[in-house]
Formats: sequence, C-alpha cells, structure tokens
Amino acid sequence: MMFEGTSKMADHSSGNHTQDMEAHRSTYSAFIKGSIALSLICGFVLVALVDFRFAHKFNVFTGFAGLILGIVTVVIDVRAGDRWFRSLGVLVLFGLISAISVS
Repeated sequence: MMFEGTSKMADHSSGNHTQDMEAHRSTYSAFIKGSIALSLICGFVLVALVDFRFAHKFNVFTGFAGLILGIVTVVIDVRAGDRWFRSLGVLVLFGLISAISVS
C-alpha cells in the first residue's frame, strides 16, 4: 500500500528490495551530509558565543562576521560535495582569532 507523498523506500512490502538500495544510499548520504553540516554550524555558533562574551574589542563584529562567514562556507561545502576542508579551515581560523581576541 502506497500513501500519497511517500517514496518507494517507505513501502514495507515483502517484495524484492534490491531496487530500493539506490534510494536508501541517497537518503543515507543526505543524512550524513546534513549531520556534518549541522555539527560544523554548531561549532561556529559555539565559537561566536565565546567571542561575544569574552572578547575585549569588537566582540559583536567579530562574532557575527565569523558566524556569517562560517555558515556561508558550510553552505558552499554542502553544495560542492563531500569535502569539508574549507569549513574546517574557517572554523579553526575563527577559533584562533577568537582565542587571540580573548587573551
């Protein structure tokens, strides 16, 4: 039985499931990609919150600039593919700038 709006992957009949593996792989790939992107954005938010609270000069500017730049970089990496080096590099750079600003 198929409900309107559901995919073939959600159909749990006792038939042959080999044709559904491609749908399963694409769903799993999208889930992993979304999980990594959300984790990176959480990292950017965490560093921005530290910057907002503990930075001595330009805390609001550097916090929002790093947060916006980080989210844009994560979106670019999501659209580009499975490599996350750009986002990780920007996160490390933002963390180092915040650490220098705090100390």
